[in-house]
Amino acid sequence: MNEDALIAALAEIVAPARSRVLLGIGDDAAVWQPSRSHRSVVTTDALVEGVHFDPSWMSWREIGARAFEANLSDIAAMGARPVLATIALGVPAGAATESFLELYRGIAASAARADCTVAGGDVTRTPVVTLCVTVIGEVRATSLKLRAGAKKGDAIVTTGKLGASRAGLCVLRGDVALEGERRDWALRAYRAPVARLAEGRWLGASTSVHAMMDISDGLSTDLARLCARSGVGAVVETLPVCHAAVDAAGALGVDPGTFALAGGEEYELLAAVDGRAYKHLAARFRARFGRELFRVGTFRAEDGIVLRGDDGLETPVARTGWDSLESQ
Repeated sequence: MNEDALIAALAEIVAPARSRVLLGIGDDAAVWQPSRSHRSVVTTDALVEGVHFDPSWMSWREIGARAFEANLSDIAAMGARPVLATIALGVPAGAATESFLELYRGIAASAARADCTVAGGDVTRTPVVTLCVTVIGEVRATSLKLRAGAKKGDAIVTTGKLGASRAGLCVLRGDVALEGERRDWALRAYRAPVARLAEGRWLGASTSVHAMMDISDGLSTDLARLCARSGVGAVVETLPVCHAAVDAAGALGVDPGTFALAGGEEYELLAAVDGRAYKHLAARFRARFGRELFRVGTFRAEDGIVLRGDDGLETPVARTGWDSLESQ
């Protein structure tokens, strides 16, 4: 199949352009009518076979959806909603066309869930499969959340328990053997993450939320990034660890909290919430989403991140999460 034929086949899979995407796939560029009352936010991720995904560990449809959800998670972290996306696809010589059609079916399913239009992109020849996903979102200026803004006394919160995706990766690598529901939970967390779009918009609308980002590279790494941008330090007091991660950590002989701190690709949201407002906000979050908004610790003026034990002793937390330029 040549380039034009592949592009035509991929265009049939993604949803047609919505009203404010004036021109979608088929021209030199897409045309979009931005909202006058909103700010635009833009995110891009590049994913390379063998670095960010392994086709022997998941289906091509899962790879496509997972890549798209990673970008949606960045949009969620800004308190925004996705509007349109472009996809640059790198295709190795001799690769099966059906693989890329399945990959786009995964992208299309994720985009449809988010009400986001795939408006264009590019196809080129590459040594291994590569994906470059760009998503544009919109957010009211008053709801835009940044990594900067956390204050001394703010609560450190996450929108979910941690470590499940890392447990799934450990299962796929053969490092641990989980069984039953916990194995299924871990594999689903790794293969089919879901961006917290509704939660991001809800938290973004609250003046009690001072800063926000997603946990894509592990809490130890991403909390350090948020602290650096906000000019604060942090005390981690408790870690909400997923039951599958507890089992995986036990099998590896490591502390569950340490295991969860290093787990990447969580796609839960990390936020700084006014300490006085946390209990009220958490109760409203529970009523709205049917699950907990977990308090992890407290931001403080002193630099650095420490883990405070039950005995009150503080241990420095190293950055042990994912680094795309160092991790293998």
